Amino acid sequence: MKTLIPFLLLLILISSCKTVDAPKPVGDEREESLVANDTVVIDSDENEYEIIIIEPGFNAWLQSTARPRHYYSQNFLETRNQIYVTNWNIRVNQPQQFDPNLYELRIDYNPREDYGYEINYKLYNYFIYFQLTYNQKLGPFVVRI
Repeated sequence: MKTLIPFLLLLILISSCKTVDAPKPVGDEREESLVANDTVVIDSDENEYEIIIIEPGFNAWLQSTARPRHYYSQNFLETRNQIYVTNWNIRVNQPQQFDPNLYELRIDYNPREDYGYEINYKLYNYFIYFQLTYNQKLGPFVVRI
């Protein structure tokens, strides 16, 4: 199966700067539940591509805050994703300038490839979520919902 990303797009929530007196142990069962609830598998019946995003809070944000499916055209999503992926990959290649904990893996996105609506929709919304959550700017656009 072809993959949109060379391995898995594992984006892990960066720890807060707030200190905690004593961390509470998380049981294996609870930890698996947290990972399962914050894992979004993006695949499509239209093609053989898949993205896996593990990002605490993204799944809930996608369901509650993101614009509904088909609000944007596929052409709009592809154009924005191309810009966001380009800027993302530039930041991955410059760990001395950009936080390597935020930009861990390169995204292999071919603008000439048709990934289908669902993959483009969720990838675009992940970029919006990422920019809003981590106060980053991946393109010349004002990030809004």
